[in-house]
Formats: sequence, structure tokens, C-alpha cells
Amino acid sequence: MSDPEKSSSCTPSGENEAQLFCVTAPGYEQYGRIRDWLAGRFGVENLVLHVVEDPSLKDGFKIKYGDMELDWSSEGRKRQLQEALSAPAQNASPETLISIMKERVGEFGVTVQEKEVGTVRAVGDGIAVIDGIDCAVYGEIVLFDNGAKGMVQDIQEDSIGCILFSSETGIRQGTQVIRTGKTAGIPVGDGVLGRVLNALGEPIDGLGPFAASGWNPIESEAPGIMDRQAISVPMDTGLLVIDSMFPIGRGQRELIIGDRQTGKTAIALDTILNQKDKNVVCIYVAIGQKASTVSSVVSTLKKNGALGYSVVVSATASDSAPLQYIAPYSGCAIGEYFMRKGQDVLIVYDDLSKHAVAYRALSLLLGRSPGREAYPGDVFYLHSRLLERSARLSPELGGGSMTALPIIETQSGNVSAYIPTNVISITDGQIFLETDSFNAGQRPAVNVGLSVSRVGGDAQTDIMKKAAGSVRLDLAQYRELEVFTQFSSDLDDTTKAQLSHGAALMQLLKQPQYHPMSLHEQVLTLIAANAHVFSRTPAKEVKAMQGRLLAWFETFRPEIVQNIEEKKQMTEELRRQISDALGAFAASEAGGANG
Repeated sequence: MSDPEKSSSCTPSGENEAQLFCVTAPGYEQYGRIRDWLAGRFGVENLVLHVVEDPSLKDGFKIKYGDMELDWSSEGRKRQLQEALSAPAQNASPETLISIMKERVGEFGVTVQEKEVGTVRAVGDGIAVIDGIDCAVYGEIVLFDNGAKGMVQDIQEDSIGCILFSSETGIRQGTQVIRTGKTAGIPVGDGVLGRVLNALGEPIDGLGPFAASGWNPIESEAPGIMDRQAISVPMDTGLLVIDSMFPIGRGQRELIIGDRQTGKTAIALDTILNQKDKNVVCIYVAIGQKASTVSSVVSTLKKNGALGYSVVVSATASDSAPLQYIAPYSGCAIGEYFMRKGQDVLIVYDDLSKHAVAYRALSLLLGRSPGREAYPGDVFYLHSRLLERSARLSPELGGGSMTALPIIETQSGNVSAYIPTNVISITDGQIFLETDSFNAGQRPAVNVGLSVSRVGGDAQTDIMKKAAGSVRLDLAQYRELEVFTQFSSDLDDTTKAQLSHGAALMQLLKQPQYHPMSLHEQVLTLIAANAHVFSRTPAKEVKAMQGRLLAWFETFRPEIVQNIEEKKQMTEELRRQISDALGAFAASEAGGANG
């Protein structure tokens, strides 16, 4: 869980004493050469070198100067060899591992290890406070004596706080900690497709290791303004209510928000299923979810043939807060690998509410000052630096894209809470799901009034934009009339027509889970609805009639279906053909009814 980088050099200041640990004391001449070399290395005059005999070293020596340690012992050389051999283990397939390790052994050369060393002051709840290693930087990986790794998260004047990526067993007060000079990273490559990984990039699906082609840092800078291009290509969800009124473009960040059990994950999964055969890599990041829930998601993807182009990154509720904290960044790092290859990526963060809670726990344990709702002051930056990494890259950078669907859970529909308002301000729109609609059987339970897509309209295809027409306005008028007419019995014909049209639209927007609609199915449904084909049909029969309509077009007018899917343009000729076909369908329906 580290990305090799050059270690930043650090020289302790204000030190004029050093310690030489060795099995036997050096001679006078050798002692003088070592002292002079140290004085020159660290720029110290009148350096005092204390000799400490340590038989446990077996052979070689160690020099400690401040927090710096220079290791030329047998244990140090053994550790160097281990690191050289383990480096390829996470980046190569089993077939090539042996040959790579042989090559590493042949090329291996022992050098003096210079490292900055500290000691653990306190440890607990996934947090370790470390004295020393004064030059450690935020996000740097540190290595404990027992092999455990941690990441620097808090820097104080006299100590640093780090989060632990593994169990704190074996770490106690006085445990030695080494600064690595590396940032946290995750193995990436085409081999991750179809796999279930933990937050560290390790497979947890029982299928063994995967072939990685490199490492990506889990934290990286978002693409700059000049590195992006405008969002103009749709990311179809297959959900009529979204694609028609709140379209999502490739590179967009569209928030899915609502109370618990309102279908937020269902929308995300339907969107993933709809990317089949569209050359889109899908990443599902589970944060703080139940293990059974993640298992159900994996099963759904596998059953519907979507796991082959998907990656699942899981940090369940049983995992530690540090793992839940880094999970979305790890998923984003995998997405960036494919995006920089010129591919389109869809990433789902389920959900960022639990991510914020994990970060709050870490921050409080690190002693940071709590703010609103006990969250630390930088909680806004927590999500902005994550979501800003989603973009559609310029053609010079390959033209790849990463579309983000973050999920936020609200309490009693309160969108003005701290985390929801933060994420709403970061994203390019939101799909708001309401409990009342869900309980009333309207699924997806999208609130048309509160939902919005700020840039998706630019990415909407011409035919979808024209087919949708005034659907959103008609639904808004219907909801107002529905409330008003509860207190009136005598309605004029115009109002009755609006109500019947609105009721038909509401039925048409209902869609079973895991059944995304194709473009032609959505377009034909919308055009028929705007032509009031369904307005005279009883509400309970609208969905059945919709099924008959789509089947009729695929059987008797396949050229129209093909035209819609291929050209995606609404011409006057196509509009006339659809209108004539709708008339023929209505006649067949009337004939069937009379028969």
C-alpha cells in the first residue's frame, strides 16, 4: 500500500552527538574516519560520536544521529533484500514472478540504509502517535517494526499522528517506526476488472492475485481547467425518469441523495448494468456497508453479466475507520488508471455520508477541533478533492472520462444538514429520492421538483431532448393540480385531461429494478406519452400498454428502431414516420379491443 517515490532528505538540526552501535569497538583510525564522514554528511562541527557495543547486531554497525539512522548491519542488509524481492510480488502475475525475482537477486547490491526513525508514544483505535521523524509529510507511509504500515494524517510540533492500515497488535509504546518517503498507493491494471478488492487493493474474492501493471497514488491532483473539455457525451442510465429530465454526461458528478431505503443503490446499479457493451469501466466503492449488502451487489453484477467490466472496492462496516477513509480514494485511483488510457469510467461512492463519519472519528481521535455536527473544519475539502478528480480529459490527454455518482443518505429528508449541503455544492446536480413516493409505489422514487442536472442537458442527445419535450413541466403541473383537486369535485375537461396525462406519465416513469431501457424504448415511450396515446388508458393498464407499444414497433417498424439507435437525431421525416406508426398502433389497439 505504498507508491515508490524519492524520499525527501532531512537533516536533524541542533544535534552535535551521535551513537555508533557495533559488535566490537572500532580502532582509533576507523573511529576517526567514521566521525569525520558523519560531520561532513550532516554539516556538524565538533561532532561527538559515542560507541555502544551491541552483540545483537551479529556483524556490521548502525549509526544514530537525531532521528536519522544509518544501517549497515546484517539485519539491515536482510531487510533490503526482502524489499527488493517483495517489490515485484504485488505487480506481477504468478507466471512471471519467479523470473523477475531471479533478476532482482542478480542485480541486488547492498548499500548503507539511511532512514529516519521514531518511536510510538501511544496507540489505540487505529491511531498511533509517534515521536521523532520530524520531517515526515502529510500522506506519507511509515513502517512499524512488526511490518504494519500507517499513513501520516496529523503533524504536530513535537509528534505526528498516523492511521493504521492493519491491526494494532504488536504495536505498543516504544515500538520503532521508520519513515519510508513514499505516499500511499494502490496496484492498478486491466487485471482488476471483474475483481473484488479491499481498500488496500488486495483481492478479497478468493480468486488469487491479479496482474498489476503499476501503482497509482490514492491521492492525486485533480485535472486542471486546461486539461478538461466540456461535457457533451451522455452517460445513459437506462432509467427513463433520469435520462429524460436529469441527464448525466460523461465526466459529470451527479449526486444521488435521499433517506435510507429509498432506492439510491438501485439507481447506481441500474446505471452500471446499462453500460454493458458500451466500453465503460464501472467501479463500485462500498463504504461502511454491511458485508451481506456488498455480497448482494457482487451477486447482482455477476448475474446480469456486469462484473466483467466492473471493479468492486469494499471497506465494510467491520473494517477500521482508516480503511473506510481511504476506500473512495483507492477506487478513484483505479478509475484514473483507465481514464488516462482514454477509456470512459463510471464510479459510484456508496456512500459518502459514512465516509464523512469515518473521517470524523479519525479526526476526533487525532485531537482535532470539532466544528459543526462534530465534523472537523476540513470536511469540505475531504470530498471536494475526491470528486474534483472526475472529469472529461482533453483530446491531448487521451479524451478519457470519469463520471462520479456519489451517494448521500439524509435523515428525514433533511437536505440542509452539513454533509448533504457540502456535497450538493461540490457536485453538478442531484437526484433526490423521497420516502413518500417510494412507499406509494413510485419507483424510482425521484422527486422531479428537487432534482436537477446542471450540465447534463448539454450532453443529452438531440432525439432524447426533443422527445422529452415538456414532460417535466407537465409533471409539475400535475402535482399541483392533484393537490388542488382533492378539495373539488367539479372539474372542467382541460383539467381532467391534464390529470389523466399526468397520471399516465407517472405510471410510465415507474421502472422495475435491473431492467434498464434502451434509447429507442425511452424515445418511443416519451413521444407516445406527449401524443397522449396513454392518456385515455386506465392507470393500472398503462405499463402493459407501453409493453405492447414497444413490442409492436420492434416487430412492425424495425427500421424506426434502428434509425433511433444509430443516428440519434430527430428529423422531420423520422417524426412523421413515428406519428404514422403511432396511428397504426392505435388502430391495432382499437381493433383488438373491438374484436
